[in-house]
Amino acid sequence: MMSKIEVWSVLGVNKMRPLLQTELVKFTKRFANFRDAEIRSLELIAPTQIKLTLALQDEARAFDWITLELEFYGVSDAKLLDESKLSFVDMSEGATLIYDNERFAFAIGECYNISSIKSSILYIIASNIKYKENQF
Repeated sequence: MMSKIEVWSVLGVNKMRPLLQTELVKFTKRFANFRDAEIRSLELIAPTQIKLTLALQDEARAFDWITLELEFYGVSDAKLLDESKLSFVDMSEGATLIYDNERFAFAIGECYNISSIKSSILYIIASNIKYKENQF
């Protein structure tokens, strides 16, 4: 007989979920605009698919730390850093996640549009994003 935890795992409760344009403001507020987050990894899965893993605080869990995976699909432009430099990225100003011209854009720091995002030390522009929350 399976325990409740195993049943939830089998049912895929903790699977990737699409992030919709209408949820962006609430999503970024929940994670305090990624302020003081830590980049755990950056993985190029395919030429148009990138996975970014962050450790950050979650307002919905009384500011407990979690791991958040963001998968970007349909990547049209990106500026990535070498894995060895990720631990040195200053996230004190957080990150920006916006929807502009039918594209999602993620960048380190505070940016207001796609053109300002392109001046960031790390950015990803894609047509879709999915996310998954994991334990810290």
